[in-house]
Amino acid sequence: MLLVAELGTRLKEARLSKGYSLDDLQEITKIQKRYLVGIEEGNYSIMPGSFYVRAFIKQYAEAVGLNPEEILETYKSELPGTPNDQVSQSLTQTSTRRKVSKSPSNKMMEAMPKVIVALFIIVIIVAIWVLFQSKSNSGTGESNDTPPVMEYDKKPKPIDSEKEKEEEDKKAQANTEKEKTEDATPDDSKTDEVKQTISAGTIEADGATTSYTLTGTDSFKIRIEVSGPTFIGIRDQQQQELLTDTRVYNAGEIVEFDATAQSYARIRLGNSTQAKVYINDELLTYAQQIVTQNIVVNFNKEQ
Repeated sequence: MLLVAELGTRLKEARLSKGYSLDDLQEITKIQKRYLVGIEEGNYSIMPGSFYVRAFIKQYAEAVGLNPEEILETYKSELPGTPNDQVSQSLTQTSTRRKVSKSPSNKMMEAMPKVIVALFIIVIIVAIWVLFQSKSNSGTGESNDTPPVMEYDKKPKPIDSEKEKEEEDKKAQANTEKEKTEDATPDDSKTDEVKQTISAGTIEADGATTSYTLTGTDSFKIRIEVSGPTFIGIRDQQQQELLTDTRVYNAGEIVEFDATAQSYARIRLGNSTQAKVYINDELLTYAQQIVTQNIVVNFNKEQ
């Protein structure tokens, strides 16, 4: 494909003019080196999905100083379509085939479901009428004149002895004193409760990283709810992977990680529009609305 070769060549020349190696570009964009090589060679089959082809090319172009929108527009005919484009094309083709296949001979078959539905409605109406008539007839019969025994007719058993009265008085007095004691005792769980605080995000110089600070708590638990395909990874301050299952997650999956032992965690989101990040069950508000971004949380543990 000539245009794909030209796209890869154009991006590669821009990278070389910047003096970047593939390792340098990998560190800047956080895109794996093998995907960068695939872009330059026009080999998109190794990508995790058509969405990431466009997203990675856009990040590549931005990193080497090219206009990403211009690049995507120029080579859009040769790039793999998004899932929505493929579904739309499939629906259009299906609709066209249905229109072509319709003929007068099929009109009777098309009318059959309507006839069946109409008959079904008539049967339901007749059944309701018969049931109504049956209830009306049964209502004219003899009724049972004996009223049911109601619960309110039951009276409490009187306390006959002085001893029982004394015991009841003691129980009532004990309950009253217990209630007074409970009211006077402060609720330690409420007075000792400390509300956690997550600072407003600070956008770092690379434009793709936002830093937050977590305080007022002694736990640091991360939960990520996924609504669509997105890459997720969690690293510590030495860039070591904390999440054992680093991969592309799909809709409905939930990533949970207890980072209480860490003072720093960097969450890598391949598509932040498809993921919600919760810190100790509190939804994190993104400081910037970009697709691929890093969420860095600095944890100041409550002593």
